[in-house]
Amino acid sequence: MELFNLEGKRALVVGGGGDLGFALMEGLVEAGATAVAVDINPNVERLVDSLVKRGFTASHLVVDISNREAIRKSVADAEALLGDSVDILVNSAGIQRRMPSEDFPEQDWDDVIAINLTATFVYSQLVARGMIAKGRGKIINIASIMSFFGGVTIPAYAASKGGVAQLTKAFSNDWAGKGICVNAIAPGYFDTRLNTGLISDERRSAEVLLRTPMKRWGVPADIKGVGVFLASPASDFVSGAVIPVDGGYTAR
Repeated sequence: MELFNLEGKRALVVGGGGDLGFALMEGLVEAGATAVAVDINPNVERLVDSLVKRGFTASHLVVDISNREAIRKSVADAEALLGDSVDILVNSAGIQRRMPSEDFPEQDWDDVIAINLTATFVYSQLVARGMIAKGRGKIINIASIMSFFGGVTIPAYAASKGGVAQLTKAFSNDWAGKGICVNAIAPGYFDTRLNTGLISDERRSAEVLLRTPMKRWGVPADIKGVGVFLASPASDFVSGAVIPVDGGYTAR
């Protein structure tokens, strides 16, 4: 399975303390990578420790990624922990705010765009410079099925994830010829903390399941395989793709 072997690779997982971010990090280290998780939630330390106890090489940094200077410092700190530049970047940090569009607070808009979109741009730009110097790298962004749909009461989230999908394509156009594969995963409806309110809404939950051909919510482990694929040599001719992982939802 050399196509999926990540031994010797160094990964930076932004949002590694989240449900999907940690699943992606877990998949990478299980495939042989060394990884650093970045997250504002101190719980990231406990999660990374669980990987270390299993024999994997992993570290963490607690960072407020809404602050651009903090992002810059975290890249330098991660490279120091990894002992080299980054081979794999995963941008999985994300927040959600819900409110009818006519009442949506400007501060919530700013917060969502800063975490979901701007941080993805800044991390990618900083890390790509080292990848370009080496002539290789993998960048994996976390988009959403809301990159394709407008959603309800989530104008900032839909805008941010639409932006992530387009940013992925723009980066691919600029960097694929320099050895960097840039792709995005578009998760569907997953049973995560981000969707707690949606899951508890019986009507909306039923609507989700009715449209999902697999008739269930996704679980974090469902995203691990595509993450390893996009980080590995198996995807060396894949760039600019936005891959739904949604139980068939977007195909309906």
